[in-house]
Amino acid sequence: MTETLPLTGERTVPGIPAENYWFRRHEAVYLALVEDCRDAVVLEAGVGEGYGAALLAGVADRVIGLELEAATAAHVRRRYGLDVVRADLQRLPLPDASLDVVVNLQVIEHLWDQPGFLRECARVLRPGGRLHCSTPNRLTFSPGNALDDRPLNPFHTRELAAEDLTAMLPDAGFSRVEVRGLHHGAVLRERDARHGGSIVDAQIALALSDDPWPAELLDDVTAVSVDEFDLRADDVDASLDLVVSAVRPT
Repeated sequence: MTETLPLTGERTVPGIPAENYWFRRHEAVYLALVEDCRDAVVLEAGVGEGYGAALLAGVADRVIGLELEAATAAHVRRRYGLDVVRADLQRLPLPDASLDVVVNLQVIEHLWDQPGFLRECARVLRPGGRLHCSTPNRLTFSPGNALDDRPLNPFHTRELAAEDLTAMLPDAGFSRVEVRGLHHGAVLRERDARHGGSIVDAQIALALSDDPWPAELLDDVTAVSVDEFDLRADDVDASLDLVVSAVRPT
């Protein structure tokens, strides 16, 4: 039997049918970054369950994972055989200019010192090194909430729109900033229509009610594939997740 981490309400794990939508949504971003990690020394800052770092390790020269929680770090070492270091992401335990790529997916919204973390990313990257950072889009994840309001998600400290994240990058030492947004493709929009307009809202409502899964919803969630998501540079403010890439100048 494959070892899995327990669901926390925030971290997604592979291999659970009712969790498949969230897993595929995260996997879509990892797949978009694979080629940029080829033959590179990569840091995943916030390795989580480890499936993404394992995917990148298939093409990278080396992947280093950072994770604060001891049980999670141990799980990633055991299941994927990856190099995982326990650390606070706001003080990266790595030498200056030692990495080619830093990957930080669905983590920055959990950090208290987001500008400090981005400065640390620039410090550990070599000149020309790349940062890839994803986060839920505040404009669609928490619509109507002001930036300074306490997020509704208890795991989050500060949620970001594209302009919030991109504004921090130049001061942190980055240039050549690119912003893309993750959207539902045509097939997922059909699934949305079958579930009151949003397959996401249908899953959240079900989790809050603790009712059993309707068969049609479970079938649709289980069937979601990674290619049903679109990552693109247009209409970013309407996206589900933001993916921001930037370069440490040479």
